[in-house]
Amino acid sequence: MPKQTVRLGRSSRGSAGASRDMALDIVSYGRRGPSGTLRLGADQIAQIQRTVGRTPEVIVKVSGGGRDVGGVEAHLRYIGRHGKLSVETDDGLMLQGRGAAKEITTDWQLDLCRSHCKPKPAEGQKDTRAKLVHNIVLSMPAGTPAQKVLAAARLFARENFALRYRYALVLHTDQPHPHVHLVVKCEHEFEPGQRLYIRKDTLRQWREQFAALMREQGVAANATPRQVRGQIRKPYKDAIHHRLRALRAFWQLPIGERTERKMPKTSTFVRAKLESVLQVLHSRRRVLDAGQEVMQGTRQEVAADWRATADALRRQGEGDLAAQVDRFVARMPDVLTDAQRMADRWREAERRRTLERVDAKSPQPHVR
Repeated sequence: MPKQTVRLGRSSRGSAGASRDMALDIVSYGRRGPSGTLRLGADQIAQIQRTVGRTPEVIVKVSGGGRDVGGVEAHLRYIGRHGKLSVETDDGLMLQGRGAAKEITTDWQLDLCRSHCKPKPAEGQKDTRAKLVHNIVLSMPAGTPAQKVLAAARLFARENFALRYRYALVLHTDQPHPHVHLVVKCEHEFEPGQRLYIRKDTLRQWREQFAALMREQGVAANATPRQVRGQIRKPYKDAIHHRLRALRAFWQLPIGERTERKMPKTSTFVRAKLESVLQVLHSRRRVLDAGQEVMQGTRQEVAADWRATADALRRQGEGDLAAQVDRFVARMPDVLTDAQRMADRWREAERRRTLERVDAKSPQPHVR
């Protein structure tokens, strides 16, 4: 019986403000019953329950990859915390110490990879050399048992790369959310010329797989596109995210502690973005909503897909779950561009500063 869909697939449209290559995969394998109406299977209903119940979402992302042996060794030293943590390899070894990174790159024979032979580009030029490794991060929200994350990551690596692509992994628990750094060699071990390519569809499949492996560990986990969950804002890159997190932590300190510490460096990306927003606010031009129309169109498509899903659930006697879907859609946040969100925060900060200035200038009551 052929697979049936509810307004699924890819849209050819897109913009910098929002990606349109999303799909409501929840109902992508629904089947037509004898009456010709869409029927959702047990797996799809379970996926809907996890999504509208806001089950914690897994994170699987590519954080980069070294293009020369030195870069790979530097990353391995970083994830091994310069010898303090054990690095687990694909052949079951646990390597620790400052020499672990060098031992791994030597064992992987990265200096024999074809891409390693290409010269490093001059300063200021784009590095077009192929990666020697992919740096992948598998992460779960705060409170998830770290050892279960590690167990799921081991299975994930074994199922996807064992006996084909060399890999090494390390568990990090120094942040609230436990996560595993996975370094995978790009070149196939036994088929010369075959490389590991990671595309958007690859990441989507990996997220779904890692979520299933976490559930096998007894941990509630889900994997859905952010647009399906009503999230518009794209996550910042790691470097920007770390800078913002450090700044937020700094400004949350008491004033006395702040004066004793050096303020962390600001993100040049965010600073440039804020400066452009302030220019628009000062000139009173209406360009903060650029891209909002496309983002609003994406939201309308998502809402329509959810309504079709709710209708299918009601036909199958799942009225309570359909009502949860309706509430889920109704509670989706407003569609705002990054510039609009940044402008709102700036206006609120200006309002607070104005109130503080007024309070400071107002005469204090005389106490006898």
